[in-house]
Amino acid sequence: MKWRMLFNVYTNLKHNIRYEEDNVAEVQVYFISYDEGRTLNMNGYIPLTAEEFEGNESTAALKGVIRNKLIERLEPEAV
Repeated sequence: MKWRMLFNVYTNLKHNIRYEEDNVAEVQVYFISYDEGRTLNMNGYIPLTAEEFEGNESTAALKGVIRNKLIERLEPEAV
């Protein structure tokens, strides 16, 4: 059985940027995820480095980054 989740990543209202000396040090991206029947859900935040966030600021790009980070945490052997 294939596990499929739909990812909603909130970037404008649901992210925190931490600065060090006027430079981005870390970005916490808050997410909400659920399956098609909404019987399973997951939420939280994933910390990204400045390098991981740079170039991935769009919602579409962040969805991919967050999805990959979640897979890494749920199935470390899969990566």
